[in-house]
Parts: sequence; structure tokens; C-alpha cells
Amino acid sequence: MSNDTLTPEDLAFLRRPLYGFLSVAGGPLPPQPRPVWFEATADGTIQLFTAPDSPKVRRLSRDPRASLVVAAPVGERERWLSVTGRTTVEPDGAHDLCARLAARYWDLDDPARADALAAMSATDQVRIVIHPETVSRYMN
Repeated sequence: MSNDTLTPEDLAFLRRPLYGFLSVAGGPLPPQPRPVWFEATADGTIQLFTAPDSPKVRRLSRDPRASLVVAAPVGERERWLSVTGRTTVEPDGAHDLCARLAARYWDLDDPARADALAAMSATDQVRIVIHPETVSRYMN
């Protein structure tokens, strides 16, 4: 099934601490997806954070198209979701997003993880926002 919006079931799936695999247009051929932390927002966009001088941001400045694929882990029924669309690079909100995602993906009571978050928070960050144009999904 494919459409251009995330359903409530999609959003529930995407709110789990799963890795997304991001591919950006204008990158190497064949595309080389990278695992990323991400957040599905209430307005149906997908956001992630990165350094403002990262290869992702440079490629997106030339061609703003990207896709994110998320799959259920081994041991669960097969399920995946793909979101493709144009992106915007936002200068605000990245540090707050980083903190929310670190709490979702890591145990921040672990001093090493807390230190890693502090180090990430001390760097410049931007938010990449994917505005879905195509949403494809599969559930077995």
C-alpha cells in the first residue's frame, strides 16, 4: 500500500526505538543508506539531526529529496515502512531533538551514554525534516 500520508498505525510504529535507514538523492551510485535516529512528528513529518557540514546536508542542498526506511526487528512479524519526500534543513530545534532521541534510544543513567549526549549537545546541529510525498508500507 502506498499514499502520501502517515497513518496513526504508521506513527505508532515509527515512535518505537527503531533505526531508520536514510538515503539522500545526489549521493553515490548506488545509494548508500545510513542508519539514523529519527522522530515522527504529530504533523506527519520525519525529523533527524546532523552536523551542518555533514555530507547529508551538502547533498540535500543540491537535491532535497530523501527517503527513510524503517523495519521491524528480527523475531517480529515482517513489517517495514518507507517515507520519501523533499527535505528542509532547519537551523533550530536540533539540540532538543537530539536530547529526546538520546532518551529514546539510550539509557541515559549510563554515565558513558550521558557523556556521549553531552558531547553531541556541545556540537553544532541542524534538523533535517522529510516532508512525505510517498509512503509505502508492508506488514505480514
